[in-house]
Amino acid sequence: MRLPDPRTPALALAAFTAVLGVWAPDPSRASALFQAVDLSQESFVLVAAPIGDGTRAQLNIYEQVKPTRPCFAVVPGAPAPVEPLLASFDFTGICSRFIDANGYSVRVGGDDLAASYRLTVVRKSGDNLLLAMPTKAGAGPEMVVARTQGSGTGFLQLVFEPGWQLKRRAFGGRNLGHVYVYREGWPDALAQPGLPVNPDQSVQPVQPVQPVQPVVQPVQPQPGEPQV
Repeated sequence: MRLPDPRTPALALAAFTAVLGVWAPDPSRASALFQAVDLSQESFVLVAAPIGDGTRAQLNIYEQVKPTRPCFAVVPGAPAPVEPLLASFDFTGICSRFIDANGYSVRVGGDDLAASYRLTVVRKSGDNLLLAMPTKAGAGPEMVVARTQGSGTGFLQLVFEPGWQLKRRAFGGRNLGHVYVYREGWPDALAQPGLPVNPDQSVQPVQPVQPVQPVVQPVQPQPGEPQV
């Protein structure tokens, strides 16, 4: 087959696009490209890290890779303050820090949701909630992933809700520098992709309206009137 002449800009661009399409990963096929493998949960901590003046927060994940020196310290409590010790030294090869969507994403079973969900921390009802939020219509429900179990504005530990854990992304048997916020299945029978249902809200069946039967009262004759 004769290749397009690269000196022709339009043909060159078309050829490049065609070649790119051969190997470029399709987000809808990400579950087939990547695997989710187990890791040591004790080596990680999820943190609601303050942004700016502390009125907002974002998800940070710290990993203790080697025991050379501590990467973080967690003070018991509810909420539990976290001291990010890795910020005070060169942690190369000792710690890992995942601070945005390049380092972590949501996965439910075999569904890699990196292209259709984002993780965000919101302050609500005296707590800090880590939410998995759909970014595309019909992607699935909003899900509560973790919480700090109390209000606060510093670095606070996020504790997973039941069913959630961390897993490592892998490709071809090789572990990658990316972690999944993972759940084996969707948290509610109705919460499937294409059915955006909030699992925190129960759906009450609609009761049929019963027709109202008119009540007819007999007319009593007045004194002196003839009976009908």
